[in-house]
Amino acid sequence: MYRKSIWNLILPVLLPVAMMSEGCKSGAIDKTTETGELSFTVSASKSITNSGNFTVSEDGNSLLKTAEPGWLTFDIEVPAPGRYRVSLDAEATGAAPVACWIEDYIDNKDGRSFNITGEILASKTGTSLIDGSPLNKGVHKIKLHAGEGSLTVKNIKFFLFKVHTPTPVTLTQATSGTQWNLVWSDEFNGSGLPDSTKWSYDVGNWGWGNNELQYYTESRVENARQEDGNLIIEARKNDNGMKWSSTRLTTRGKQTFLYGKIEFRAKVPTGRGTWSAGWLLGDEYVDELSWPYCGEVDILENVGYEMDSINGDGKTHASIHCGAYYFKLNNQPTSIKDVKNMNGEFHTYTAEWTPEKIDILVDGVKYFEYNDHSSALAWPYNKAQNIIINLAMGGGWGGAKGVDQTLTSQKYIIDYVRVYEKK
Repeated sequence: MYRKSIWNLILPVLLPVAMMSEGCKSGAIDKTTETGELSFTVSASKSITNSGNFTVSEDGNSLLKTAEPGWLTFDIEVPAPGRYRVSLDAEATGAAPVACWIEDYIDNKDGRSFNITGEILASKTGTSLIDGSPLNKGVHKIKLHAGEGSLTVKNIKFFLFKVHTPTPVTLTQATSGTQWNLVWSDEFNGSGLPDSTKWSYDVGNWGWGNNELQYYTESRVENARQEDGNLIIEARKNDNGMKWSSTRLTTRGKQTFLYGKIEFRAKVPTGRGTWSAGWLLGDEYVDELSWPYCGEVDILENVGYEMDSINGDGKTHASIHCGAYYFKLNNQPTSIKDVKNMNGEFHTYTAEWTPEKIDILVDGVKYFEYNDHSSALAWPYNKAQNIIINLAMGGGWGGAKGVDQTLTSQKYIIDYVRVYEKK
């Protein structure tokens, strides 16, 4: 599952520098080659900015944090866009683990906090690994946050885990006719893993911007398989060393779509803590700075705590996220519809997307419309979008009322995904 690249970014925090305090300049980057790998190192002759709660050890081989929360900032230069494995070599020196996380683009113009690792619990065992953190090529200003507790930080390393692959094919659908005609689909009539000519995997456990619990795996039938004409996405607890495992499939890197009718026929799980989705994400997405400007359309979105565990009745949510409307502005257009027996019966969730507007329907009944062309920020939907289907566990919304601790497995069942054009 893991793939290590020849690209290797290393930020040793272990440096013989003087005691650092707030107001120092961010560390510069020296490029060195080690055993054929390109590495990036904060120079020992430079300083880094910190909260004042870190000091250098007597031997100059680590940074020590007091019991108070603190942070360190760095400049790093990322050589290639993709998903990275983050290795934090930090040891809790007290009795309790210290909660850490890494923030990207701390100088972003929107004043947002881009958490690219989720919570990392630094304990006495030392190195902690997080997979899948998204980073675009170029210089990034990042910050290591550390919560209460004593901590020794030695280094932070970034390994290119999965290269970002531009999508080679865009399917543009006609929308001016009178009848919808099928142009692309996956009926999931095979066996084993999903069709690799149609789907890529988003992989990792970095929290996915929502502090989600699951590790999204790649090419693992326990988490994604074709069975009896359906796609089964299964989230599994305490699986293969993971808190939760699951799958997130995307058409990115295979084919992307501009306009048309995009349809999911699915059953969703009922368990408290589940977060099922069928949605669109702009093909321009590379890392967290891309969003929401790339655009997002939520066609099917459901959380388990809104469902009746006995009869399967629940709610589906339709939403638009773009530069003009998203959570930080607290103004994203949203609509909610009650759906009977979402777990026991298949329902059809549809977006009809034209150059003029986006309609969202359930079982053929429209309940959401978006048509704001007032600015480029409000309408990024003249650009291609990728299809994504995934089952998350926990997170800011899915876990808003906790995760049912008796759950061991939850299944999201998709009968088909289809794209139509109108002629």
